[in-house]
Amino acid sequence: MERSDWRTVLLVTTWQISASICYYTIFAATPFFRTAFGLSRFSVGVVVTALTLGYAVFLLPLGALTDRFGERTTLTLGLLGLATGTLLVAGAPTYALLLAAVFVLGSLYGTAIPGTNKAVFDNIDSGRRNLAMGIKQVGVTSGSGISALLVTGLAGALFWQAGFLVAAAVGLLVAVAFYRLYASDGEGDEPGYPDFRKLLSNRAYRSLIVAGLFLGAALFTTTGYTVLYVEESVGASVAFGGIVLALVQLFGSVGRVLTGWLSDALPGEPRVRIGSLLIAQSIGSAVMFVVVASTTSERGAAVAFSVLGFFVLGYTGVYYSVMATLVRADEMGGATAGGQLALTSGALVAPPAFGYLADTVGYRTSWLFLAAVVTIAAGFLVQVVRTEPTVTNPAAAGESD
Repeated sequence: MERSDWRTVLLVTTWQISASICYYTIFAATPFFRTAFGLSRFSVGVVVTALTLGYAVFLLPLGALTDRFGERTTLTLGLLGLATGTLLVAGAPTYALLLAAVFVLGSLYGTAIPGTNKAVFDNIDSGRRNLAMGIKQVGVTSGSGISALLVTGLAGALFWQAGFLVAAAVGLLVAVAFYRLYASDGEGDEPGYPDFRKLLSNRAYRSLIVAGLFLGAALFTTTGYTVLYVEESVGASVAFGGIVLALVQLFGSVGRVLTGWLSDALPGEPRVRIGSLLIAQSIGSAVMFVVVASTTSERGAAVAFSVLGFFVLGYTGVYYSVMATLVRADEMGGATAGGQLALTSGALVAPPAFGYLADTVGYRTSWLFLAAVVTIAAGFLVQVVRTEPTVTNPAAAGESD
């Protein structure tokens, strides 16, 4: 990449890390919520649902605003809002107010994917976009991993809200730095709102977002229950559960960069080669959910969850790279908002369902439920690969200009 490309990727990745530290505090803190507010496993799932509901409700409006006003403005305001939401969660005195604060936090995270994806596709040359996307998506797993260590580590040394306070401070500082250093807003493009009806007329795009419903269900449920499962079923400490969640995120980061590089390097028609990578990751996730369901030792849990993270958290960069082969570059803000809405909508139902199964039948059934979910996703992804898109965008997918 050229120096200007690396500058953009560095700024956007730093923003994504900070935003994800704030957002993923909720997933790392599930054991503390359960203790502080006396929650059942099902009620813990409702907390995750409140977070993702806020995310889902505001994704399309914020994606449209990103296309209209540019990513510099929306990303800066979004990170300021995330820092504020993190403080609200830390100060919530009751379960009802916790749900409200979590909803606010989730809603502001809706600026993340549309804004950062638009930044990549506006500023990075076509032959390096998939690698740039993979690196940028590492910001999600890195931020989540940092959040897991931050929240669980400081809770043992100080109090459970301490990690939230640090996350909020980081968010505020990075928001100010991003606003001062990020110059490009896609100047030269005619601003406008996305045409969602036109996007939905694209059959391949529709199949991809339906697959996203199931992929998102698996991703968010995995991150939401890893710490709790390791503590309750494996018998490890919360701190060890935080380390396992950090490993999940670390190997997810490796998956994102590796598949991003492969998306640029492998030969063949972009939609087919990138879509095939996504199918392989979905099948790998299904296999690893079955393995996780059988883990009983700390070492086994650490290894199994790490490999699971490579597959189930490693797909998001490829997911958006596939999307870039189906829509025009100037539609990426709205298109990725729709795709992320699909991922998030899957997470509205799956965490409570997982928790309910764990309460009534056991964790093994819960993990097998997720294995079935990602297998269904793979079926829809086959349709994406086999269906010619209504509107193609080979330049965005990494073809030569």
